[in-house]
Amino acid sequence: MLDTDPAKKLSFNRSITNGDLVIVYERHDNMKAVTISEGSVLQNRFGVFKHSDWIGKPFGSKVFSNKGGFVYLLAPTPELWTLVLSHRTQILYIADISFVVMYLEIVPGSVVLESGTGSGSLSTSLARAVAPTGHVYTFDFHEQRAGSARDDFERTGLNNLVTVGVRDIQGAGFPDEFSGHADAVFLDLPQPWVVIPSAAKMLKQDGTFCSFSPCIEQVQRSCETLQTSFTDIRTFEVLLRTYEVREVKMDGVEGNESGSNGSHPCKRRLCSDGSNVVSSSISSVMARPCGEARGHTGYLTFARLKCLS
Repeated sequence: MLDTDPAKKLSFNRSITNGDLVIVYERHDNMKAVTISEGSVLQNRFGVFKHSDWIGKPFGSKVFSNKGGFVYLLAPTPELWTLVLSHRTQILYIADISFVVMYLEIVPGSVVLESGTGSGSLSTSLARAVAPTGHVYTFDFHEQRAGSARDDFERTGLNNLVTVGVRDIQGAGFPDEFSGHADAVFLDLPQPWVVIPSAAKMLKQDGTFCSFSPCIEQVQRSCETLQTSFTDIRTFEVLLRTYEVREVKMDGVEGNESGSNGSHPCKRRLCSDGSNVVSSSISSVMARPCGEARGHTGYLTFARLKCLS
């Protein structure tokens, strides 16, 4: 879990203890979140792993099963948590999240308002960005979904950095108690333009605003409303292209045995005329785009509150 002691930086540089949340890594596309419980076991295709064997090991350790198979025990960083969390709604992924955190100028000590919470993917990264002295106030109209998000923040050790509220922000706006106190506001709502006037009241002078919308029509209406109280209005679409980089072996023919210089591992092959032909296996690194690349996720519209003249 995250170390959120105000006197310390967020860190995972400690040993795993009973009750900790760890990310069990089998391969880049197969990970799961596991809460350590002494006496419990994890069973997968690599064998049986005892939780008791994990206690006391540092995060990042390679641990073995009864069959000699292995997995890695990784710390539940926001990046990894985004990949393993339960999808109660469509979530934001790393490319959009990193862009949001940067463009909203979120730093330690910032106060951020968010609606809606959803699965809590963005909330987790926002919490790390504002730590150790800032705070994230996130709202969702769905009470059960908000409760599940609270449980997740408790598991990841972020409950003292994130407060989850149940409120229909699109219908009622943000609570008046936050008026003029927020450094940034983020909206992920079907009709964000309805909430923009409320968001403007919540922001400090020169505060920043962002809205995530899957459709360009939503962006157009939001931008029209933003012009009243905001400036520097910009919209982005973040597209991420992932490459697979791996080592491959290519077989090549080098001629007769006498012509081989011995620079590569060789195999002899006897031809029909009785001569020997030497073939070598050459290692090379190949990079190519992954077949399952993510396309359009949504549009990110940013704006800055106008300063009073």
